[in-house]
Amino acid sequence: MSTSREIVRRLIEAINAHDLPRVLECYNPDAVLVTPAGIAEGWDEIASFYEQFFAGFADFRQTAWLEEDRDDHDPAITEWTLTGTHTGPFLLPDGHVLEGTGRRVAVRASCAAHIENGRIMTHREYLDQLELYSQLGFTLTERDTSSV
Repeated sequence: MSTSREIVRRLIEAINAHDLPRVLECYNPDAVLVTPAGIAEGWDEIASFYEQFFAGFADFRQTAWLEEDRDDHDPAITEWTLTGTHTGPFLLPDGHVLEGTGRRVAVRASCAAHIENGRIMTHREYLDQLELYSQLGFTLTERDTSSV
């Protein structure tokens, strides 16, 4: 049976290859993926989440730079950097689609993956959405002070 660390490494390799079937092999069919953009439950929703990144960032990559030392540790903890060039449509949490901007992004992130029976059951990703969206060209709007 694979260790937690091996399963997460396999997931990152599949993500970097944009190989959705291999990505899904890393998850239980009823797994839950929790991200700052929302919660994906089950293979269909998890596939949709990754499809959005693959469509929006043709060169999307995750580069791990810190991994929990122990192979048997659960959850498997990883810190990584998300990189890519925004070349295609990218679904925003509010339902709008941001067409390709050509902007390059590099965002620090971390995740905790709970493994059961050799597959990811719960996967929590943490990243700064403000960092991502500001690199895509979004700015903070002025605060409405009329009601203060």
